[in-house]
Amino acid sequence: MLPINWLDLEFWTTHAPSIFESLDEQVLAGKSVLPGTKNVLRALILTPLHQVKVVILGQDPYPTKGHANGLAFSVASDVKPLPKSLVNIYKELKDDVGIERPNGDLTDWARQGVLLLNNTLSVAEGIPGSHSDLGWGKLTAEIVRTLSDTKKNIVFILWGAHAQTKASYIDPDKHLVLTSSHPSPLAAYRGFFGSKPFSKTNEYLVQHGKSPIKW
Repeated sequence: MLPINWLDLEFWTTHAPSIFESLDEQVLAGKSVLPGTKNVLRALILTPLHQVKVVILGQDPYPTKGHANGLAFSVASDVKPLPKSLVNIYKELKDDVGIERPNGDLTDWARQGVLLLNNTLSVAEGIPGSHSDLGWGKLTAEIVRTLSDTKKNIVFILWGAHAQTKASYIDPDKHLVLTSSHPSPLAAYRGFFGSKPFSKTNEYLVQHGKSPIKW
């Protein structure tokens, strides 16, 4: 199969123009769009297709101004307090592999091949799920399907029901799929805590000749 990169996806000609037109219209109307148009595609910029080893799929960006930075679950290093979902992710990280991180910036994960992708890449400030009908899900689906079809031995981490809608695009015979409830305070105790996604991911990567992630 021919190699492919993010720019080869059909999404850019079929759905992207109308989405970006809608975002531009909202900005011109004085609405706050997060994480800002310059950061909407940041996850794809930091993690090129050929470098992807792990996909962590979230729902949509944080709707609080100053939080969303284009990487699922990540915030800038100076954001305090951390969003509650990220607090729970860090709790599981410590319980699973004993690591404590200094801040909420997950850029180093992205640079190691962890695609931190939200199912929807933008949101109106203060309104969770407000851009879920713009068409971003078409991009997410094409990304997941392309990775499944063109690569081997990727770890797909699907947290919550929204992320798990993309499971049908993944070949479980070629890849590892880890699912649990979402790390949000309302759902984390229903299966996220104790799911050990970080250790399971590294065990799988090492078994298939790939370097583990430095969480």
